[in-house]
Amino acid sequence: MDKIAFDHTAEGSSLNCNEDKTENRSDSACPSSVRGKPKSGRIWKSQKLRFASIKKSVQCKKSSQQHAFREEIKHIKELSRSIKETRRRENDIKRLRREENKRRRIENERKSEIVQVIKNPAKLKRMRKKQLRLIERRDISKLNVV
Repeated sequence: MDKIAFDHTAEGSSLNCNEDKTENRSDSACPSSVRGKPKSGRIWKSQKLRFASIKKSVQCKKSSQQHAFREEIKHIKELSRSIKETRRRENDIKRLRREENKRRRIENERKSEIVQVIKNPAKLKRMRKKQLRLIERRDISKLNVV
């Protein structure tokens, strides 16, 4: 039983090669790109190709041009690498400076604090909530408290 399907496209009707399996399939009349009517009914949509299947044109350059091109690419990569390295170094310097400033600021705040040691714990129970929020614990061994 021979099956022949027709594809109604802009080029006209062409055979879709669903003929008997005994015949030779190496015919040029049966390209693999010819497809039937899509199930969705959107006949104007073409089949999409994957990126790997797209053939790229081969560059026809002389070896001297290729060598110059490679050297230019190496030069550009080296420039970009050096720019990235300088940016990274600058960011490291800025980060270290920020950390140092923060440490110094905290240290200066601690030095300028007015410290009053509470020796009587009953005083804490009499304090109101607002006053308790202002109290902080400190290690007085490091501070010079009289």
